[in-house]
Amino acid sequence: MMETTIKWRGKMAFTGITPSGHELKMDAAPEVGGENTGARPTELLLNAIAGCTGIDIISILQKMRLDPKSFHMDVKGERADDHPKRFTDIHIHYALEGELPEDKVVRAIQLSKDKYCSVSHSLSANITASYSINGIKGDKVL
Repeated sequence: MMETTIKWRGKMAFTGITPSGHELKMDAAPEVGGENTGARPTELLLNAIAGCTGIDIISILQKMRLDPKSFHMDVKGERADDHPKRFTDIHIHYALEGELPEDKVVRAIQLSKDKYCSVSHSLSANITASYSINGIKGDKVL
């Protein structure tokens, strides 16, 4: 079991200490009563899914004895118009550089998406993915 405590810091601001000991600051936009002193919880969610799947992919590629020169993800999340304004669709584009066989990259992405990423499996959003290797967009749909 994982536990954390989040403390209210006034107006719309909250801070927490993660179970691993890192401070986390959250706040709302000024137009809804916040002071913009921290990330929005929804922003953290998109970053969490990218971080989770990114860790998976690097780990899997390293087990395949592959070492990307660089790796970043572009994440887009669409939210419902009505409350609770949940994420309905999330798309992650994985951009990798290096001597990386396409089939191995696709396998790593699929394993993360279908089996390992606990964050994405905790959401009800439709999650899709695309990829590019050395700037060349892949043609497989993930």
